[in-house]
Amino acid sequence: MMATALLPAVQNGLHSYLESIRRIPVLSAEEEYMLANRFRSHGDLSAAKKLISAHLRLAAKVAFSYRFYGLPLEDLISEANIGLMQAVKRFEPEKGNRLSTYAVWWIKAAVNEFILKSWSLVRIGTIAAQKRLFYNLRKIKARLGLYGDASLDADSVKEISQNLNVPESDVTAMDMRLNGDVSLNTPVYDDGYAERQDFLTDETNIESDLAERQENGLRKDLLNRALSRLNDREREVVRARRLTEEPVTLDVLGERMGVSRERVRQIENRAIEKMTRFIQSQNIAPAA
Repeated sequence: MMATALLPAVQNGLHSYLESIRRIPVLSAEEEYMLANRFRSHGDLSAAKKLISAHLRLAAKVAFSYRFYGLPLEDLISEANIGLMQAVKRFEPEKGNRLSTYAVWWIKAAVNEFILKSWSLVRIGTIAAQKRLFYNLRKIKARLGLYGDASLDADSVKEISQNLNVPESDVTAMDMRLNGDVSLNTPVYDDGYAERQDFLTDETNIESDLAERQENGLRKDLLNRALSRLNDREREVVRARRLTEEPVTLDVLGERMGVSRERVRQIENRAIEKMTRFIQSQNIAPAA
């Protein structure tokens, strides 16, 4: 992977960073093709840096579209930039596509992966209905005419709950987590260069499919690795209590294992703590 030194530091100040990337010239198709060939054929890192720099606005725009997911915007932009680097590394200009068309999917994949590994398995949940809630809540709110940080009333919560077959409390909790505290009409730049609504995600079927594939693969890998840190009894409890559509009760599990229900609860809590610590300790880079 190319050194991250090729990227400007977002953490030095978000406003300063956004202003600096606005001043970077846009490449013509001919310039882009020449630079991509220089990097691909000769490993010219200066050419790669120019390609990356010219597309940092694209990466920032994608990162802004994930602003509602409750994670620091600086981190989202940094991950988007890593996805951009991966795109530049693999870009084949002779195929006739512009880099921006190719890069947007690498950028979105990197940000999706970052979001999913940043949220613990326990917080998001593992059942299919909760995954549908994660990916579909904003789209359902839009169909109801609710945008941005508009609050869900009781009727809307009930409708979404029935639509996705999840508890109303889960709908409310996820909505609070995804919501931002800034109006969609808030300018991103002091001069009104762009408003927050300009950076909302275009929810297409392609993106949903990509996100779902990313989510499935990452979660399965993280789950298996986290489970491998548990002993046999802990794994049995977690699978029975957390990884099934119909969780086994503490009483039934206690009878099966020959221990009290309180002992089962203790085993479960200890196992979840172990898994959560492991997941939060991971620093998984996008695939090379």
